[in-house]
Amino acid sequence: MDKFNSTLADFEPTALSIYRIFTGLLLFQYGLAKIYKIPRLPAFLDISPLVTVAGVLELVGGALLILGLFTRPVAFILSGQMAFAYFIGHMFKDGLAAPALIPLLNGGNAAILFCFACFHLACAGGGPWALDATRGKR
Repeated sequence: MDKFNSTLADFEPTALSIYRIFTGLLLFQYGLAKIYKIPRLPAFLDISPLVTVAGVLELVGGALLILGLFTRPVAFILSGQMAFAYFIGHMFKDGLAAPALIPLLNGGNAAILFCFACFHLACAGGGPWALDATRGKR
């Protein structure tokens, strides 16, 4: 078991970079759908100004995460945005009703996961495959 743990520990920096890239890609796709309507999703066809701001944050922040540029501050901002998205867009969407408190019922699972994924990246950084890592070596 120690050999298994040691092997996984050796892979941790690379896994962190992959985790950051895929988190960024997933957020980027939400930004594309909200801002540029790619793909055209009924939920994002007629959006409020608040959702437009969220889409810009997801588009730009997702791109920066993919590149690993300014990872910690960008991830921290996106973590807060996702917490805000959960509370405003899911938990309190229809007032405070019993189903609103259950993420599985209010559709807030993705917002919660993105919140904590981004918070983890804000704490851990972008990994060795990040532009931040190359900027730090200068």
